[in-house]
Amino acid sequence: MGRYVVRRLLQMIPVFIGATLLIFLMVNVMGDPIAGLCGDRQCDPATAAQLKKEFGLDKPVWQQYLTYMGNVFTGDFGTAFNGQPVTELMASAFPVTIRLTIVAILFEIVIGITLGVITGLHRGRPVDTGVLLATLVVISVPTFVTGLLLQLLLGVQWGWIKPSVSPEAPFNELIVPGLVLASVSLAYVTRLTRTSIAENKRADYVRTAVAKGLPRHRVVTRHLLRNSLIPVVTFIGTDIGALMGGAIVTERIFNIHGVGYQLYQGILRQNTQTVVGFVTVLVLVFLVANLLVDLLYAVLDPRIRYA
Repeated sequence: MGRYVVRRLLQMIPVFIGATLLIFLMVNVMGDPIAGLCGDRQCDPATAAQLKKEFGLDKPVWQQYLTYMGNVFTGDFGTAFNGQPVTELMASAFPVTIRLTIVAILFEIVIGITLGVITGLHRGRPVDTGVLLATLVVISVPTFVTGLLLQLLLGVQWGWIKPSVSPEAPFNELIVPGLVLASVSLAYVTRLTRTSIAENKRADYVRTAVAKGLPRHRVVTRHLLRNSLIPVVTFIGTDIGALMGGAIVTERIFNIHGVGYQLYQGILRQNTQTVVGFVTVLVLVFLVANLLVDLLYAVLDPRIRYA
């Protein structure tokens, strides 16, 4: 196991460098960031040259990337065009989005897996048909429609929640935004669990466990569920990074100043340092989440061993 972890960590290095290089190149060709600093007016040539020199934009792109990567390994993600260090923006944005992601993942695990197990064990029955129709509706409706509808009903008309989240973003205010963020993924987790349970229910090892006279709850939890969760764990593990980076719509609807909000502002203002810095951290989140998913395989299925 130890050698496998070390090997995977070494494999993450070229993936990280390749992903950040691609992101850096894409962000640097999306427009002139100096022009965005001057607003509607055209920048004075002397002012533009001074700003480019100040932010290191007068150097070749490859040199800018090498400088950026060298600073990243020292914990310096650059400075935004407003003079604020990107690390300060991260310190205020990431805790909020992490709390929002935790709420969304809990909804996926608790509601999605529970509904998937119930429908998988009762395949073809009315409860299965009802849940499949409900998940199809959730998948079909865009996230911004679901968010605005819940905000209108629960926040404005019924007054059950605050229409917008406070700057501190405590967990109790993130329940509805977390549900909105997790809605589509929750539907996929339900369907994935349901399919996996229904297929493994007919497997020989399940029939053997039933023939031995084991209690139904033990057959489901100890035998059926553990093997059925492998594809679900894969989906949830890769979904962690997607939720953190894809929360732009949800955070805009509920006025949450998290990672999605900062990415939106950075793209809108062509603030390359902010966008590249945040996406770099999200790449690390994806890589670590995938590593943890691979390690969880051995926990769920004893037949899997890593050398």
